[in-house]
Amino acid sequence: MSTVEEKKNKTEVGSVFISNYPPYSVWTDDKGSELEQAFETPGDPEKPMGLYLHIPFCRKRCKFCYFKVYTDKNSREIQAYIDAVEKEIGMIARRPAVAGRKLKFLYVGGGTPSYISGRHLRGIMDHIKAALPWDDMEEVTFECEPGTLTEKKLEIIKEVGVTRLSLGVENFDDDILSENGRAHISTEVYKVHPWIKKQGFDQLNIDLISGMVGETWENWKANIEKAIDYDPDSITIYQMELPFNTVYSGRILNGEEGLPDFADWKVKREWHNYAMERLQEAGYAIASGYTMVKRDKKVSFGYRDHLWRGADLLALGCSAFGHIQGVHYQNQPSIVTYTQMVEEGRQPLRRAYVPTEEERLVREMILQMKLGYLYTAYFQEKYGVDILEKFQDQFAMHKENGMLDFGNGKVTLTRAGLLRVDSLLPAFYDAKYQNTRYT
Repeated sequence: MSTVEEKKNKTEVGSVFISNYPPYSVWTDDKGSELEQAFETPGDPEKPMGLYLHIPFCRKRCKFCYFKVYTDKNSREIQAYIDAVEKEIGMIARRPAVAGRKLKFLYVGGGTPSYISGRHLRGIMDHIKAALPWDDMEEVTFECEPGTLTEKKLEIIKEVGVTRLSLGVENFDDDILSENGRAHISTEVYKVHPWIKKQGFDQLNIDLISGMVGETWENWKANIEKAIDYDPDSITIYQMELPFNTVYSGRILNGEEGLPDFADWKVKREWHNYAMERLQEAGYAIASGYTMVKRDKKVSFGYRDHLWRGADLLALGCSAFGHIQGVHYQNQPSIVTYTQMVEEGRQPLRRAYVPTEEERLVREMILQMKLGYLYTAYFQEKYGVDILEKFQDQFAMHKENGMLDFGNGKVTLTRAGLLRVDSLLPAFYDAKYQNTRYT
């Protein structure tokens, strides 16, 4: 392998899972008037609307985590945050863009949503239900860390309406979990399994990460067998990345010595590909570049599918991201600033971005590519654009490189393309974003 190829294959600081476009780094705090206008304009009752709730508390910070989390908050501070969230949802629900509309989907992420008590969870969900109608609710996803669950808490999680439980397993090996900063251990993963099954959630998803520090071929194969035995309805596999604001990235950028080895992209893709093949043998089907689902059960992910088609998303909690009436926005990331603003009766908005029509098209197109396919008719009908003509150079390049094929109104990624889909997407960015930091 040449030096250039080795560098390209290396996992560098700044690698990311792409979840939006344009990059978050171009969002600014001077779009308050546009965002305010979006909230003051009556919303379209026919447009799907969801809610993302951010619970920023964790037992430990994973060394690869790049989300806004806190591991040092006491019970008083947590209660103050819960109170602010419950107040914020009332503020949001009264805005003209939201008033009278029904929620289609809800995603509770973090941090660790299962860190908070059952009493707090009930209180938040009761406030959301009181503020926004749940008549059309299709899916409620709730992220969990195994070590924070009890049988009673799982009963409450089911009771408040959660339909899709997502369990952050990441790896079944205790040494690897410890090295990467995970708070739980493998015995906790197995301890909660019968409790989860007993509750009968519509869907159980577990997360795995290909390429955690310390990973080996032997361990990865064992992980996949254990995942199959765990019998989830879906398995989401991420490839280890190094966004700028992680513990590992900070150590690299500071030039520390004695850093661990990070698996390169070639190895991570080989592991990911092995998982896809083995899971297909075990009765799972490929649902996206990351997710495998049981073939004999109706399994969906409404949060993803609605968002990737331009649905509105309300942001609730500190650092939460949203999208309303065509405007992207984020809440205040500091828990202190967030709580103070809500207590003062102000919506805790921080920054926003107003995408152009073309940017909205590109956003939907690149996100839907993660499914492994695109239907050209969708974009023709919604935007009046033939994407194969508009982006002919980019599609031709990816086809020549064996990443995808197209014809008969459909773009289909090859397995090679699917395994590296995030690296394919920047080719479709506008020139001014080509070398822009993502976050």
